[in-house]
Amino acid sequence: MPDTPSTLGALLRGLRAREGWTLKEMSARSGIPVSTLSKVEHDRLTLTYDKLQLLGQRLGMRMSELFAEEGEDAAQPVTARRSIGDIAHSVRVETANYDYYYLCTELRRKRMIPVITKIRARSAEQFGELVRHSGEEFIYVLSGSIVVETEFYDRITLEAGQSLYIDSSMGHAYLAAEGCDEAEVLGVMSSSDDTLMEAMLHIHEEQRQNAIPANEDGPATRPSRKKKVK
Repeated sequence: MPDTPSTLGALLRGLRAREGWTLKEMSARSGIPVSTLSKVEHDRLTLTYDKLQLLGQRLGMRMSELFAEEGEDAAQPVTARRSIGDIAHSVRVETANYDYYYLCTELRRKRMIPVITKIRARSAEQFGELVRHSGEEFIYVLSGSIVVETEFYDRITLEAGQSLYIDSSMGHAYLAAEGCDEAEVLGVMSSSDDTLMEAMLHIHEEQRQNAIPANEDGPATRPSRKKKVK
């Protein structure tokens, strides 16, 4: 069996046991209520993105450590674990272009990262630079319609019920199609690179820092970017 815990609750229990802290002491150190910590330790509750940030900062841990272990997971025996996820218990991350809802975050040793995304950005100028990260991803449109821009292909429009599978290292952006205020998609990202979750969190922070508020008379704008055209 792996030496490192496979759930966020197990991680916190192990950390608290190693340091010899009571729940009350860990609550004082992390700034998170005792009742909340207890539920997380028993895998009955996950934490919001802001609380995970606070926990990591106060306990001296990286955000990526709270989502997934580093290192190979080869030869791991069948654990028969499972996670039932819904948007109400997801970890929400807000950026200028998207609202991300990370699912099943209590499972830390995952080969796939499932996320529901609500897309608001409507133009390439508003979105900014194309996103790139390791691995591959699958996108399924749940509601509304989206425009997909990629580095090497012409833009396409996907309606509800349609899907796309791409190489995530290719620059890409998902935009709400004209006439659609907000689209919702289910995405699943997978990579052999064990730093994928860390890369996604870095992208979120960049999107927050580079956010440009909408102009009074129209959408947000930013300097034009160069894009390879097929």
